Amino acid sequence: MTVSGIAVASRRSLRRREARVGLLFVLPVLLFFLAFRFGPALAGGVLAFTDYTIGAETSWTGLDNLRRMVDDPLFWRALRTTLVYSVLAVPLSILAALGMALLVRRSFRGVRLFRSIFFLPVVTSLVLAGIVFTWIFSQGGPWSSLLGAVGLPDRSWLSDTALVVPALVIVAVWTRFGFGMLILLARLQDIPRELEEAALTDGAGAWHRFRYIVLPELRPALFFLAVIETTVSFQVFDTVYVMTGGGPAQSSYMLVFQLYDQAFRYFDFGYASAIGLALFVMTLVVALIQRLTLGRDR
Repeated sequence: MTVSGIAVASRRSLRRREARVGLLFVLPVLLFFLAFRFGPALAGGVLAFTDYTIGAETSWTGLDNLRRMVDDPLFWRALRTTLVYSVLAVPLSILAALGMALLVRRSFRGVRLFRSIFFLPVVTSLVLAGIVFTWIFSQGGPWSSLLGAVGLPDRSWLSDTALVVPALVIVAVWTRFGFGMLILLARLQDIPRELEEAALTDGAGAWHRFRYIVLPELRPALFFLAVIETTVSFQVFDTVYVMTGGGPAQSSYMLVFQLYDQAFRYFDFGYASAIGLALFVMTLVVALIQRLTLGRDR
């Protein structure tokens, strides 16, 4: 073997040794992550087919929990409320994120300050946001006072069965649009300026430049945001728990809230796990549909 061949083989051996050492250092954290991330998920999937209550004997029930779920009118009501909430919250959050990203895309004085302000709700505690918005939407609060000032009914949205979900949607948009803005802004800054300048030279207006140049380039980021926002909307709990408790008259009662009630109020962990399994399947199906529509290759 030549000297150069020996050197190449030595470098490869050194890289393999370094990779093994690196893996050895990472392995404890990796095992910890797998155990506490996927372990509970697998356990929940198994519990969905059992009758499990803390302190009682666990028995295998097969599909009984799923049959119970299908026959449970409260489950279908919670599912309908969750879908209505998601259908409103997901597109509005993405549109708000897109609008703000386009607004702060260009460089101007104070643009970094505006970006920071728009992102601030993302790092704000959802419990704190829920408490603040409970006051905002309360009877006599800023929102009802504003509506009354313009001649609209000034009742509390959180006590109205028809308006409580839109109120929660407003909170969702406020707390989540900053994350989407950051993702879209990063993608916008990667779009070559030459494309828009060439279109501008050819006489293309702002709408045509956005539709035929900017929007196609944003498609992967929009797909990513759609999946993330849908998942978060299906799993909403914090703001519902703080602001409404599922009321009034269960008009804001959503799937995760029902899962919480079954598990920690009635201690029926088997049925709660079945609801969680159904929620996982629905989220996965919606994500696949979004993949076929938004995420397909151009």
